[in-house]
Amino acid sequence: MTPTQTAVLSWLEDVKDPEIPVLSLVDLGVVTSIEIMSGRVVVEITPTFTGCPALEMMKADIITVLTARGIQSPEVRVNMKQPWTSDKISEKGRAALKKFGLSPPPPAALFTELDVLDRAECPRCGGSDTEMRNLFGSTLCRSTHYCNNCKEAFEQFKPL
Repeated sequence: MTPTQTAVLSWLEDVKDPEIPVLSLVDLGVVTSIEIMSGRVVVEITPTFTGCPALEMMKADIITVLTARGIQSPEVRVNMKQPWTSDKISEKGRAALKKFGLSPPPPAALFTELDVLDRAECPRCGGSDTEMRNLFGSTLCRSTHYCNNCKEAFEQFKPL
């Protein structure tokens, strides 16, 4: 039986981001295309950063999930032609980021000045009296912030 794109997309919900295990690659917006041709499945992904250190792990996890579903020789292609943006994160993904303790990035429409990088909503108390302490967090896609309301440090997923 040939799977549908909807079925493959549903299966890929099981593939979690290696750095944020509560967030699927689908909700992160990394899965950009699914092609099914004569029973062959090709998944296209766009990493959040060109030098993403988790890229090979993501590809392997996608292949593992598809193979477990009976897909013979699935293929994962990396697309660098159209860059990933933080606007590709789904609402479900934004909620997962917040629950995980990461402030979701603001929509690109708000990203007109660099000042938006300095202010992030605190995922713990929801406060907006925050300041960026370091542009570089624990990974390339995060920055470190401090909340003046609850006095807690947190990371924000950077807007791109």
